[in-house]
Amino acid sequence: MKIPWIFHKDYDIPLPENHRFSSSKFGDLYTLLIDSELAKSAEVFTPSMAKDGQLTKVHTMDYINKIKNGNLSKKEEKILGLPWSETLSKRSYLAVNGTYLAANLALINGIACHIAGGTHHAHANYGSGFCVYNDLAYAAKNIISDGKCKKVLIIDCDVHQGDGTAEICKNDTNIFTCSVHASNNFPSLKAKSDLDISLDDKISDENYLEKIKFALATCSKNIEPDLVLYDAGVDVHKNDKLGRLNISGKCILERDLEVLNFFKRKDIPVATVIGGGYSTDNIELAERHTLIFHAAAQIFTSKA
Repeated sequence: MKIPWIFHKDYDIPLPENHRFSSSKFGDLYTLLIDSELAKSAEVFTPSMAKDGQLTKVHTMDYINKIKNGNLSKKEEKILGLPWSETLSKRSYLAVNGTYLAANLALINGIACHIAGGTHHAHANYGSGFCVYNDLAYAAKNIISDGKCKKVLIIDCDVHQGDGTAEICKNDTNIFTCSVHASNNFPSLKAKSDLDISLDDKISDENYLEKIKFALATCSKNIEPDLVLYDAGVDVHKNDKLGRLNISGKCILERDLEVLNFFKRKDIPVATVIGGGYSTDNIELAERHTLIFHAAAQIFTSKA
């Protein structure tokens, strides 16, 4: 079996020099992956742009128009953390649909991996924390609306809480949101997910993995999903600029293997997104983000 990878050449965005978000993050990761042995057991798919009718299941039309037409106020742009551009707008329409495509392909293949995604700070009426549109909420709500799923579990292991996802999905009983995040990190005001697990800054690899196992067991007691959306953020890593935790790369790979194995044993499809990761070294960051792709290959093709 070949694992679906989802990517678009227009994912990268222009940013000011020394911006905390890497403008070439997605292209760097794609290049590293496509030149690796992992590519032999993968097939690349390209998303189309999201339609406004799909986006309105998650975001207000007023906010969508601001992104489409570049009408964000200075304050809104500051909260978003990214300068508006036509490239950013187009990328946002593509990437949000990339996670939806990954969800659809996961239902067919059991696994699909998006070379982007995890924009979990985007709220219904504003963007935040480098997140324009919320791809996790978008994929979950649209795949249920399309009748392809009845219940979706979102497991978010980014170091920052998935506050936008929690808020957007809070009244949807068919979506269960779980966020495993650092307690002393962004956002300062946390939302209420269906399950929140807060981590101490000094947590060890061993204790972190125990928290992950607890999260999986607790989620399974609360929902029997038809699909899992997994945010495999690598900003928990000890080298991350914005993470504040001290987790090793070996532990992140073990985390990803634990999550994927857990649902494969239950025959529940998983679509993965890369989530957060921040570094002044673009290649080091891209290598961190390859871990979820190694985990997927190890479990679904036995070729890591």
